[in-house]
Amino acid sequence: STPPDPGAGAGSSPRRFTWEEIGLRTGRGHPQQERWLVIDRKVYDISQFYRRHPGGARVISHYAGQDATDPFTAFHLDKALVRKYMSSLLIGELASDQPSFEPSKNKLLVEDFRELRTTVERMGLLNPNHLFFFLLLLHILLLDAAAWLTIWYFGSSFLPFLFSALLLGTVQAQAGWLQHDFGHLSVFSKSKWNHLVHKFVIGHLKGAPASWWNHLHFQHHAKPNCFRKDPDVNMHPLFFALGKTLSVELGMKKKKFMPYNHQHKYFFIIGPPALVPLYFQWYIFYFAVQRRQWVDLVWMLTFYIRFFLTYLPLLGAKGLLGLFLLVRLIESNWFVWVTQMNHIPMHIDYDKNVDWFSTQLQATCNVHQSLFNDWFSGHLNFQIEHHLFPTMPRHNYWKVAPLVKSLCAKHGVEYQSKPLFTAFADIVHSLKDSGELWLNAYLHK
Repeated sequence: STPPDPGAGAGSSPRRFTWEEIGLRTGRGHPQQERWLVIDRKVYDISQFYRRHPGGARVISHYAGQDATDPFTAFHLDKALVRKYMSSLLIGELASDQPSFEPSKNKLLVEDFRELRTTVERMGLLNPNHLFFFLLLLHILLLDAAAWLTIWYFGSSFLPFLFSALLLGTVQAQAGWLQHDFGHLSVFSKSKWNHLVHKFVIGHLKGAPASWWNHLHFQHHAKPNCFRKDPDVNMHPLFFALGKTLSVELGMKKKKFMPYNHQHKYFFIIGPPALVPLYFQWYIFYFAVQRRQWVDLVWMLTFYIRFFLTYLPLLGAKGLLGLFLLVRLIESNWFVWVTQMNHIPMHIDYDKNVDWFSTQLQATCNVHQSLFNDWFSGHLNFQIEHHLFPTMPRHNYWKVAPLVKSLCAKHGVEYQSKPLFTAFADIVHSLKDSGELWLNAYLHK
């Protein structure tokens, strides 16, 4: 087809496109690295814009050549404002004989999910309870203060030191879940307030950059468990062989970066204990400096300065360093087990461009609801509901869960929910299974 007229859609009758034409514009190969996507039947050329996209260049590029209506709806709070900015990118719309989304997608399921989204909005399930989030923040600040008071009052002997470390580890884990709420814009109705408090919680309470979290996490939500699109599965194939399909492919290519058939064992060494202290801790500074995120860097430094000034007089330099590393170790174990229990045992593959509902359900499972599980996981035991409605405040996940379950039942989509320790064990079992699949393919195929 001829290159679109930049003025199409403004005055003259809009140009019409087929899914075949759109599917070629993925940013890879011909024609001229173009990137197009579709939202509500309108075709947008993001070839120049994607680098300036506020949510990150990669997350929008992951939908190049595809219908992006559902992720667009899921991620943006003020859709009318965003559409204003998008008008300059509009190059036309789908031809009248073209379906509203790719012909390969399940029409009834897409329509039913969009109806569910409307129901959710009408029920007010996207409206936050500010008291709930205030109390979450308050309990984090009180635990933080209690950790310091413990050492100040009882001294720095082994038991108070250990108890203080456990309190601070809890603070780090819980602040991690709370920054996640602000990062997803699920606390305030205005994006700018979410962004501001997000910088405080992740920067001042945790010592990490908000921009780093946004860069990685939105990609994960856009295409969960999609290799080369979800950064959370980037540990394949350097450290782990993940997913049945990818593990067999790796074996057939005779690739062996690690002894993957033992990965369920070495996961306990390079997984939960090592991720935060050995990798995240230095990488967050590298990320902030390399990308010139100076505001984030200042917020981060306030955490380290505060930690240093409050604990150095009580513990000395060695004790301070010991406490810091122990806290990061506790946080790391907590973070990895909770974040991986919902995804690692699930389907991991290349992007097959299935509909939004199926994309999230095949990559995500839940853990049974209980007061402890809700608190311990920051409500990420409702990972399915969180993935389908990422801006929904977490106190409403349990309300939408029955509606999601009934939609799954209607369309024969599996809705997995399991006990907490079963979910933990399934991480190890799935690593063992994919390691064996890799070994079999490596030796025999």
